[in-house]
Amino acid sequence: MIQYDDLNLAHSGADADSLAHYWRALRQFQCYIEDPVASTDTAIGVRPDFVMAHVLKAYLLLLGTEPETTAIARDCHATAARLSANARERGHIEAIGQLLDGKWHRAARVLEDVSIDNPCDALALQAGHVIDFYVGNSRMLRDRIARAMPAWSKTMPGYHAVLGMHAFGLEECADYARAEAMGRTAVELEPRDGWAQHAVAHVMEMQCRQADGIAWMRADPDVWSTDSFFKVHLWWHLALYHLELGEIDEVLALFDEHIYGDQSPLVLNMIDASAMLWRLHLRGIDVGQRWEAVADGWRPFTRAGNYAFNDVHAVMAFVGARRADAVEEVLDSQQAVMRGAGDNASFTREVGHPLTLALKAFGEERYNEAVHLIRPLREIAHRFGGSHAQRDLLDLTLIEAALRAGQRNLAAALCAERLALRTYSPLTRQLFARVDPLRTAA
Repeated sequence: MIQYDDLNLAHSGADADSLAHYWRALRQFQCYIEDPVASTDTAIGVRPDFVMAHVLKAYLLLLGTEPETTAIARDCHATAARLSANARERGHIEAIGQLLDGKWHRAARVLEDVSIDNPCDALALQAGHVIDFYVGNSRMLRDRIARAMPAWSKTMPGYHAVLGMHAFGLEECADYARAEAMGRTAVELEPRDGWAQHAVAHVMEMQCRQADGIAWMRADPDVWSTDSFFKVHLWWHLALYHLELGEIDEVLALFDEHIYGDQSPLVLNMIDASAMLWRLHLRGIDVGQRWEAVADGWRPFTRAGNYAFNDVHAVMAFVGARRADAVEEVLDSQQAVMRGAGDNASFTREVGHPLTLALKAFGEERYNEAVHLIRPLREIAHRFGGSHAQRDLLDLTLIEAALRAGQRNLAAALCAERLALRTYSPLTRQLFARVDPLRTAA
C-alpha cells in the first residue's frame, strides 16, 4: 500500500489514518512539543508496515542521545529494514543504521543525499539538521536547509520548521540579521515552534542584547513552555541573559523552578543544568546543594560513553559536587571509547577527554594545567558538537583559569578578544577589570 502526503511524498505501508498520526508526530517533533513517540506508536498500531512511522520513531529515540533508548531504536530500524520501501525511505533506513553504528558524519551525508533528491522531505531535513548540530557543522546547519528552501513556500505544512532551522543555521554562521528575521517569521507562522524561538534567542545572546532577549522570552512563555520537550533549554537561554547582567537571584530562581526544578533525568536537560551551575561556579557563586542534585542525576551515565559532549557536562557536575570517583569513572569510560570505533571516538579523543581533564584540573585548583589543556581546544571544540553559546563555556573557563593562575597577560588578551565580539558584555568588562582595576576596557 502506498499513500501520498500533502507534500507529494510516497509513504510505503501507510493509509490515510496512519499518515494523519505520522504527520501529528512530525509536527510535534518540529515544534519539540507533546509526545511524538506516542503518536508514532499510534500510527504503527494502525499500520504496522508503515515504513516511515518506524523511521521517525527511531530518530526520536536516537537524537536525544539517551543511552537506554538505543535498543528500541535498533528494533525500529530492524523492522523498517524488513519492509518494502522506496528509495527515499531506504535512504532514511541507511541513515539510521549509520547512527546506530556510531557513524554520525556518514548519517549526515546519507540524509544530505536524501534531501537533495527530496527537498520537501521535512524529516530528512530535520534529522540531518540535528545531526549537523551534534557534530558541530555550522556550515551544513545553514546550507542543508538553504538548498531545500526554493522548493518550499508558506502554504506548505511544516514551512515554519524549515524557516526555523535555516534561522538557526544562519545564526551559527553569524548572519544575525537574516537569522532573526527568519526566526521571527517562523514563530509568527507557528508560535509553538520551539526551535525557531530558540534561534532568535541565540541571535540575541551572541549580540549581547540582554534586554531584547529577556523581552523576547518573557513575552509569552506559556506558548513555548507548555508541554514542551525544549522548555528547559529555552528557560536556560532566559537565565543566560540575566546571568550576563549579574542578576544572580533571578538566575537561581529560574534554575530552581524551570531548569532543574523537577530534576529531569533527561540528558539534554541535565546538560543545561550543569552548564548553568558551572557558569555560576566560575563567578564564585555559592549554589548550595544544587550541585549534589545534578550530580545525582548524572551518576547513572558515568559509563555511557555514547557522546562526548554529554560526558563533559556530567563531569562539570561531578567536579562541582566534589565527586572524584565519578570523574574517574567517566575518564575510564573515555579511554574505552577512544580505543573503539565510531565518530564518538574522535569526538572524545580530540575534545571531550582533554576537556574533561581540564575541568578536573580546574576543580583541583591546578589552574595552570587547566589553561594548558583548554587553549588548544578552542579552535576545534566545534568537533564535539553544541552551539557557539554552549561552547562559550570553554572561553569563560579559560579566562577564569588564567586569572586564577596569575597569567595576567593571557587573561587580558582573552578578555580583549572576547570584548571585540561582545562589545556590550558586562561580564567581559568585569573580567577585564580583574586583570587590572585601573585599566579601562573601552
